[in-house]
Amino acid sequence: MTLIYMNILLFLYKIRKRRGGDLNSCGADAPRAFQDCPPSVAITQQQLEEFLSLREIEGSCNDWIKGIQRYLLRYLTYVDWKADREKTIQYLTLERGKCNISTYRKKVLQIRKFLMYCGYQWVQGIKPPQEPEIIIKHISPEAIQKTLRIVSLSKESVRYNALILLGATSGLRSEELYQLTPEDIDLNNRTIHVVHNPLQGKTTKTKHSRISFFTIEAQQALSQYLKSNTLSPLFPKGQCIQALKQAPIRVKDLRKYFSQSWDRSCGPTSVKKLLMGHSLRGDIDLSHYNNQSPEELRGIYDKVMDGASSSI
Repeated sequence: MTLIYMNILLFLYKIRKRRGGDLNSCGADAPRAFQDCPPSVAITQQQLEEFLSLREIEGSCNDWIKGIQRYLLRYLTYVDWKADREKTIQYLTLERGKCNISTYRKKVLQIRKFLMYCGYQWVQGIKPPQEPEIIIKHISPEAIQKTLRIVSLSKESVRYNALILLGATSGLRSEELYQLTPEDIDLNNRTIHVVHNPLQGKTTKTKHSRISFFTIEAQQALSQYLKSNTLSPLFPKGQCIQALKQAPIRVKDLRKYFSQSWDRSCGPTSVKKLLMGHSLRGDIDLSHYNNQSPEELRGIYDKVMDGASSSI
C-alpha cells in the first residue's frame, strides 16, 4: 500500500516538474480552478484590443470602455503582460485598499472577464466581493432650489438651469443627459428621445432606446437655452460636473429626485420604470402585458407631475 502511495506521489511530482510548478503551488486544498494551473503565458496587445472591441459590439459606452481599458492596462503592467496567477492575486490584494468596494468589484470583474476570454480557467477561483449596501440619498426640493441659486451665478447659468430642470423632471441618467443633442429634444411635445446608438456615440444602460418627458418649467428653460446654444451635445460632461462642485447635489442626483418626487405623488411604479429606463428583466407585467402609447404615457406623466406645471 505504501509503495503504491509513493509511486502516486512520484508521478504527481514529475507532472508538476514538467509544468514548472511544485507540489505546494496548487495543492489539493486549493479551489479546483486553481489546481493544475498552467505556467505564466504572455498576453498580447491583440488580445486586449479584441476584448475591448467585443465590449464595443455589445453596446457599451465609450467612457465605460475607456474605464475597462485603464483597469486592464494597470493590471497588465503589474504582471508584465503575463497571465500569472500569483502576481494576479498580489495585484488584486494591493488594489483592494486603494478604492471603494464598488470600484474594486468592477476592477476584479473586468480582469476576471478578460482572463476568462483569454482562456485561463484558474481565474474562476477569484471571486469579487459582494456589492456594498447602498444608502440612498434623499434629495429634497430645497436642495434643487439651492442648486439653481448657485448655478445662477455662473456665466453659463442658462445652460445649467436647463440641465437641472430637465434632469429633475425627466429621470434621465447623468450619462444620458451628457449625450443629448438638440435633435433628441421635441420641445413642443415636451418629449426627450433617449437614443441607444453606439455608432452615434449614444448609449443607454439597458441598450434600448426610449422616451421620457419634462415639465413646462423645463420646457421654458430649454427653449431659452436652445435659442443661444451652438453646442452638440447640449451638456458637456466636464463643464457640468464642475458647475455643480459647490452645490448640495450632483448631476446623478437629479434622477434620484425625479424617482422620489414621483413616488411622493403616488405615480405608478410601472410607468416610472419605463420613463427612467429600468431593466424590465423579471418584470412579467411590463415584459408581456403593459403597453402604453407615447400619448398615454405623457397623459400619465402630466397627471402625476401635477399637469406638468408644478414648480420645484
